[in-house]
Amino acid sequence: MINITFPDGATREYEQGLTGFDVAASISKSLSKKAVAIMVDGEMQDLAEPITQDVSLSIVLRDDTAALELIRHDAAHVMAEAVQELFPGTQVTIGPVIENGFYYDFARDEPFHLDDLEKIEAKMRQIIGRDEKFTKQIWSRNKAKEYFAALGEDYKVELVDMIPEDEDVKIYNQGEWLDLCRGPHLPSTGKVGNHFKLMKLAGAYWRGNSDNAMLQRIYGTAWASEKQLKQYLFMLEEAEKRDHRKLGSEMNLFHFQSEGPGSVFWHPKGWKLFSSLIEYMRRKQTAAGYLEVNTPDMLDKGLWEQSGHWEKYGENMFTSTTPDERVFALKPMNCPGHVQVFKNGLRSYRELPIRIGEFGKVHRYEPSGSLHGLMRVRSFTQDDAHIFCTEDQINDEVVKTNELILSIYKDFGFEEISVKLSTRPEKRVGSDEVWDKAENALKVAIDAVGVEWEIDEGEGAFYGPKLEYVLRDAIGRDWTCGTLQLDFNLPERFGAFYIDKDGEKQTPVMLHRAMFGSLERFTGIMIEHHAGAFPMWLAPIKVVVCPIVSDMDDYALEVHKSLLAAGIDAEVDLRNEKINYKIREHSLQKIPAIFVVGGREKENRTVAIRRFGSKAQNIMNVEEAIAAIVEEAKAPDQK
Repeated sequence: MINITFPDGATREYEQGLTGFDVAASISKSLSKKAVAIMVDGEMQDLAEPITQDVSLSIVLRDDTAALELIRHDAAHVMAEAVQELFPGTQVTIGPVIENGFYYDFARDEPFHLDDLEKIEAKMRQIIGRDEKFTKQIWSRNKAKEYFAALGEDYKVELVDMIPEDEDVKIYNQGEWLDLCRGPHLPSTGKVGNHFKLMKLAGAYWRGNSDNAMLQRIYGTAWASEKQLKQYLFMLEEAEKRDHRKLGSEMNLFHFQSEGPGSVFWHPKGWKLFSSLIEYMRRKQTAAGYLEVNTPDMLDKGLWEQSGHWEKYGENMFTSTTPDERVFALKPMNCPGHVQVFKNGLRSYRELPIRIGEFGKVHRYEPSGSLHGLMRVRSFTQDDAHIFCTEDQINDEVVKTNELILSIYKDFGFEEISVKLSTRPEKRVGSDEVWDKAENALKVAIDAVGVEWEIDEGEGAFYGPKLEYVLRDAIGRDWTCGTLQLDFNLPERFGAFYIDKDGEKQTPVMLHRAMFGSLERFTGIMIEHHAGAFPMWLAPIKVVVCPIVSDMDDYALEVHKSLLAAGIDAEVDLRNEKINYKIREHSLQKIPAIFVVGGREKENRTVAIRRFGSKAQNIMNVEEAIAAIVEEAKAPDQK
């Protein structure tokens, strides 16, 4: 007999060798019909998998979040079968689950076309309608290789060779069709459901190596319900409308070109927007006790070797060798420079904590194929800061930094924020003892803050664990922006110290902190979050003055001059165009307010205000209108 412990803590005794089906059925008949998998000691397993020892177990239902990965996994298998039914001779290679969906790579002489996706979807629905059971078999390596070789599935033969010799070769059938797979799977193809869509075609090198054959990749998405699928497709449609690259061009904010790959060419309005982010953050940091510094863009290779960056990131750094054969590297991070500032002079414990901030431009090589507008660049600006403190000050500094970060995101309209604690990666510097201390210190501090958080195993920086702040935007997408990293290693590697109250040298703790993260990326996020229609305080041009006829140009210029004198970023449109054309043009530019002026407005010293997104006009005295804009244009930290 074996004991099974359920999520509520209850324990029941069963015969050894029973399956998840049996456990579900023993609880209720309806549960056995809804069950799609089991979680055994935290690991997902097939319902048909025998249970041979005492375990903790929970039943996974199709509507559970945990089942979504299975639905997508099995949708990929169904797609692969559909492709081979429709296009005999096609080889299937690999087909993993990815965020929001799945893909499968195929080897086929003829290219797929977009209209093939509809045919494949129709065939998938037939396979799902057949409701074939997923069944697992264990084969010998030789049997697997002979079987796939006989079918001409050369890529599957190679995959079998990649499986460690001490591991079983698992084969999953869905009816007569089968595939090499670790599992687990749903009970049958019918459980996949029809809430899926094939999205696009792409090319992909076998095993991601450009020396290998080019395969054809089909991407798809799958969800537990039709409602979820429609929500996702709507989000994609909205995301396309909000694409910051498209809006950046339409609004004349920035551009990219091949001579500076991954580097932004900011236009006047875009630079004004970018600069307003820096000005806002500078005010917030100054009020929080940060001292702004500036460190060199290029430093000797030896400094990067000492910090550990050369070993971990050397291949992604831009380097230059001078005529005297010294090797320099453009900085990928600001932290080594900030340690040098801290070290320059004798530091007392009375000075701590010392908070050093910099809007530092950093450079990191990203492959050309991964560059993506402002979101993924090779040259970007960080709102980077480092706090040097004692161990006793860690808790207070993490709490203060967390409060500062959350207040900033609220100012920018982000209400849904989650926090992750990223723990030690496989490649790291420092002893396990130091890492234990750092991770525990962050856990204690984030608990003291009182926000919800979750563990992200193995995703810490190479020198210390970190907190990551994830923002949810207006259409439900998540963006990781701010980070707070606790580092016992870097100050020690550089020999940084302060003098304690007993006159002894002590190594400070270093907190690495960014709140926007990359300012370029945060600008892109803001463009998409607001769909380009920025609140008044962020809009690079807040008001455009438009005269109805050229006779009113002098009054329009007067109003424009008054706006500028009041500190409002404004333009005046004196083109010889009809007023409706001007309004339409400036509305496309997402200008928050248009001041229309004609003969009546000039006579009465008023303006007709047209707000973005509204066809109504509000007539106001010009001085009152400007005063209202001035108040609305104040940043949240200035109100």
